[in-house]
Amino acid sequence: MNGRTPPLDDTTGLWQAVLAAAVGRCQCRGTCGKTHAKDGGRCPTRDGGYARHGAGPVSLLAAPTAPDGLLLPAHRAAALPKRELAAWCPACHDATRRAAAKARQAAAGPAGPDSLF
Repeated sequence: MNGRTPPLDDTTGLWQAVLAAAVGRCQCRGTCGKTHAKDGGRCPTRDGGYARHGAGPVSLLAAPTAPDGLLLPAHRAAALPKRELAAWCPACHDATRRAAAKARQAAAGPAGPDSLF
């Protein structure tokens, strides 16, 4: 497959299938906080490409498509079917995950005081 090197634990070919569906390009459409406007609304980062000067090659991740899905425990995220996964560059993945965690925390409201007695 296009010379991509799958993760060591990709025994089922799921990572390769997700990247093939994404045509080897990050599928973020702005959930990371960037508009990606110069690139048609989609992150331009490609698997094996370079995100910026001086940085090494980027390896895309297969992770849940929905931002809330990025907050799932690893064992639940690993059990998701291909249709619920997307290719993410590390920068978009991390930024989207932080935004989802912040939104979840804001929706939960402030924590009440802990009582010792």
